[in-house]
Amino acid sequence: MREVGGGRFTRQPGQVRKEAALTSLGGSSFSLPLSLGQWRAAASDIYAPASTRAQTLSTSLDHERMTPSPPNASGGQTLFGPDAGEMADYRVLARKYRPKTFADLIGQEPMVRTLENAFDLGRIHQAYLLTGVRGVGKTTTARILARAFNYELPGRDAQPPINQPTIHMPEIGVHCQAIIESRHVDVLEMDAASHTGIDDVREIIDNARYRPVMARTKVYIIDEVHMLSKAAFNGLLKTLEEPPEHVKFIFATTEIDKVPVTVRSRCQRFDLRRIDPALLARHLEKICQAENVAIDADALAMIARAAEGSVRDALSLLDQAIAYGSAHGKDNAISENDLRLMLGVADKACVIDLFDAVMAGDVAGALFQLEEQYNGGVDPAQILIEMAEFTHLATRLKLAPATADSTALTPEEKRRGRDTAAKLSIPALTLAWQILMRGVEELRSSQLPLQAADMVLVRLAFAAQMPTPRDALKKLGFDDNHAPAPTNLAPTTRAVSGNGPVAFSIAASGGQAVARVASQTANPQSEGRIIASFEALVALAEEKRDIRLKIALETDVRLVRFEQGRIEFELSAGGARDLASTLMQKLQAWTNERWMVSVVASGGAPTLKEQRDARDREQRSGLETDPVVAAIMNQFPGAQIISVRSSRDEGLIARDMPDVVYDDSAPSDDD
Repeated sequence: MREVGGGRFTRQPGQVRKEAALTSLGGSSFSLPLSLGQWRAAASDIYAPASTRAQTLSTSLDHERMTPSPPNASGGQTLFGPDAGEMADYRVLARKYRPKTFADLIGQEPMVRTLENAFDLGRIHQAYLLTGVRGVGKTTTARILARAFNYELPGRDAQPPINQPTIHMPEIGVHCQAIIESRHVDVLEMDAASHTGIDDVREIIDNARYRPVMARTKVYIIDEVHMLSKAAFNGLLKTLEEPPEHVKFIFATTEIDKVPVTVRSRCQRFDLRRIDPALLARHLEKICQAENVAIDADALAMIARAAEGSVRDALSLLDQAIAYGSAHGKDNAISENDLRLMLGVADKACVIDLFDAVMAGDVAGALFQLEEQYNGGVDPAQILIEMAEFTHLATRLKLAPATADSTALTPEEKRRGRDTAAKLSIPALTLAWQILMRGVEELRSSQLPLQAADMVLVRLAFAAQMPTPRDALKKLGFDDNHAPAPTNLAPTTRAVSGNGPVAFSIAASGGQAVARVASQTANPQSEGRIIASFEALVALAEEKRDIRLKIALETDVRLVRFEQGRIEFELSAGGARDLASTLMQKLQAWTNERWMVSVVASGGAPTLKEQRDARDREQRSGLETDPVVAAIMNQFPGAQIISVRSSRDEGLIARDMPDVVYDDSAPSDDD
């Protein structure tokens, strides 16, 4: 005889055996053979909610003691501190409102539709691979799938029982609550981040051979599967390809590229998408209504944008916002300003004012506004990021006006975005985007973030005042078609060394203008088997796609004599010694005639490449005296003529020239 607990009674031998049996069942360690009815009775006790099991156990013990279990009479203080009755009811929103069915899952309609059709048709795959960013529902989907595999509902009220896999789960089934609480014996969840080795996978493989204890299907959920080792992946391949009929695998990962292709090919893959900010804001609004929390719509939109498509991040921020806004009392709604202070982000209106000041060239006002926001606790890098986001919004509103119909934008953002899009051109907006994004990278590595942000704004303000390529051409006397406008300057084209008319265009890079004078020579065409000149031979080699021979003819051959069937040349220094024999074989194959190709010691003319270089130098020196080119060189100090190309169609070159591209990476005195 012995005392148990604090009661003053003795336990009977039968009671010891009975409670030992209950303990064995609760610990899932069965030492006695049980019938199917006993198994189901035990399961109903094991997989009952924790509160129900605790109440049943308390009633049993109280009955044995013949004394009721009184509640905490102190009203709050217990042996282990304050009564946690009310605190135990609190659960974070991300867990409290975790979807329990596919109908509760938001933003993943393609996946839900595919699974619904697969279950209805009986085409259930043996392994599923769920991938996506954090907080979009990978683990939640895995648990819902585990419920769908094992959904079982007894018949009642003239309704037939459900004993087959289905994603239509109108109410909690026999195994659902245990699966939801991650305590079902046949649904095993493994965190691959902490179980990475082959031993962990070997245990799965060994246990997969045995049929499930209670449910219809044994389900293995492996989270962060990309963390498994190479040996673990290899050990899993055979079982994954041909698993027992009662086993299903569900993998979840945020880094799909780290999962071997041999594993991916054995799974049905679903890419869970980021949640649209408007849809996420509506979801948060429903949760706030269920929690009796008053919050502004603009505040919810800010949370949805800050979450970047992650439902878990959004619910965590909402939890924090509720706690932060409780200081104002229950009657006051959580405002957008509260969220801004909590998140440490800049006021959107202030960001737009700062952007307008910079693009208008008000450097002093822009620096003052930046300093004010910095003193208010806003990170300078975050300010630049939000300015870049507004630049992107204005660009989209300019090119796709339907963007304004998005419910994720506030009325203020729509109005200011339209005004900015109307004032600024596309080149100005793209230039602002490039400078801001490069500035964000600079701030991440800078020890002086505020000063670095100041210099980025200065750079952007001065770059915004630079003329666009079209304006620069107009100031130089050109119209929109790159043709010269009537001026007192000399004509824009002139003959140079008899090689045809010359045209030019402007390209700016790093603040320097470059005058490019283009020239094109007509490529001679081969005339069947008759090769009239050495240039025709080079063109024939290019036509035959023998690029190595073509380059050798241009750079290594100093021609002495050329006629049909015979070639003599001097080999330049560094040329291939077998060039003559190679050329002889090629010519015979191309013309069906025998050619005599010989190499002499001296007397050869310059190579084709040397002749082109000489012509380019001559043309370049002649162009430097051209009045139009001289005017361009004066307008852009430091400009250089970097290439010369001729064309018979002077308009062709003007159309083919690249647009002006600004590159602010090169340091300058104005930066």
